[in-house]
Amino acid sequence: MTRYVFVTGGVVSSLGKGIAAASLGAILEARGLRVSMVKLDPYINVDPGTMSPFQHGEVFVTDDGTESDLDLGHYERFVRTVTGRHSNYTTGRIYERVIAKERRGDYLGATVQVIPHITDEIKRSIKLGAGDADVCMVEIGGTVGDIESLPFLEAIRQMGVEQGRNAVVYMHLTLVPTVGASEIKTKPTQHSVKELRGIGIQPDVLLCRSKDPLPDEQRRKIALFTNVEERAVISAIDLDDIYKIPQALHEQKLDEIIIERLGLQAHPTDLAEWARVVEAKANPDCTVDIAMVGKYVQNRDSYISLNEALTHGGLKSRTRVNVHFIESTDIETQGTGSLENMDAILVPGGFGERGIEGKIAAVRFARERGVPYLGICLGMQLAIIEYGRNVLGFQDANSTEFNRASEHPVIAMITEWQDQAQGAQTRSEGSDMGGTMRLGAQEVLLAEGSVARELYGADVIKERHRHRYEFNNNFLEQFKRAGLRFSGFSRDGLVEIVESPAHPWFLATQFHPEFTSNPRDGHPLFTGFVRAARTARQARPAAASGA
Repeated sequence: MTRYVFVTGGVVSSLGKGIAAASLGAILEARGLRVSMVKLDPYINVDPGTMSPFQHGEVFVTDDGTESDLDLGHYERFVRTVTGRHSNYTTGRIYERVIAKERRGDYLGATVQVIPHITDEIKRSIKLGAGDADVCMVEIGGTVGDIESLPFLEAIRQMGVEQGRNAVVYMHLTLVPTVGASEIKTKPTQHSVKELRGIGIQPDVLLCRSKDPLPDEQRRKIALFTNVEERAVISAIDLDDIYKIPQALHEQKLDEIIIERLGLQAHPTDLAEWARVVEAKANPDCTVDIAMVGKYVQNRDSYISLNEALTHGGLKSRTRVNVHFIESTDIETQGTGSLENMDAILVPGGFGERGIEGKIAAVRFARERGVPYLGICLGMQLAIIEYGRNVLGFQDANSTEFNRASEHPVIAMITEWQDQAQGAQTRSEGSDMGGTMRLGAQEVLLAEGSVARELYGADVIKERHRHRYEFNNNFLEQFKRAGLRFSGFSRDGLVEIVESPAHPWFLATQFHPEFTSNPRDGHPLFTGFVRAARTARQARPAAASGA
């Protein structure tokens, strides 16, 4: 029987429920347990696919093509489990399903209400996400007291009754602020737990987010006023590396408390892999500066998987990666001066016309200066546009996303240049704007002798996609003759990877490799990219001295 750990939050949002849930999942997995992860989001959007990156941050894409909350990225970086469409449910998705059932007559004319119909659908969804795991970590978005979260909280309260209290653990994350130099305040945590108990949930574990470890006096005080065991009042202190969190929680015996509470049998904890990750990150022997030229850099969460993937790539060669977030519109107005001292340049994905010319200027800078370049999704499309304009002489080369009147639409919707019958599109569940999206993991065939083939060490790979536009294959031969190498194709002939053999390291992909990177394994493309940046950095002093 699957056991459940429900993770809630109080006082303020963004305390790190996702990281806490993922870290506990990593410890339980390190003890030989099968762990699944579920995120419940209180917003009414059906999925995050059409939400602004400025407001919501990154849209994480799973193998099965689900556009999901960025916390699923944390889950997959910490836990070996692969998330999917049953791993993320929003209020909008829950209500959409209930309304669809009502329209079909599934409720036999009954009055449809939040209780029991909405809460029953939430419980059903949680169980689907749990699968056959030993433990399912369920994170409830928002904070206790939010109107939007109440149906989810009621549903997990009911599961505590239905599953039995030895099958459920409630873990509550709160803030313990320090006022002035050293005055620790426990009252916010007391009130947060009071709010949670008011809706029928008594927490079993408190994770107290604080600047410094909680003194015993404050732990005893919190335990007394919240009816939680003192040993289960855990200090979730600020750390300089999120990958230290599993060890920090294990040292406070959080996994022992959970396993004991759930009556599970588990192996001794083996966090050796995490120790190696932390040690490699803390002891680099080289530093590189990589420019990420993006459109949403004001919100760093928009590129969280990319940022982490670059860090993972550095771990393999003990290289500290300093990511410099550069707004592409600034390049349009101020030029490429911000790229002058960079060891490598990355242009990520994105949608819409704003900042496109700045990104194209960054691509040209990298190509002409011999700076290592990695383009992802839109970053590949813009690399092709730049090559078409400045190498092939197609002055108006563009994507039909930005200029439908171009005589050289080198990037276009597949239906604009290829018969629809080839069926290269998939539909995004619950999102009309996703109707033409290619989503999820698909096979990519790698060309023999290519950089990509060498990095992956395989001739067929699987990577995740999230895009509408493709390279226009009507221009394929012209680009080949001009020296661009097409080193990866989908099984139905769509371009997936381009390289420039004349360049020290120039590679761009239509897919999103960052979604499958994790700190323990890294990802071959990011590992290769960081090594290229390191080589470029080491070569610069020699070049500067005239060697």
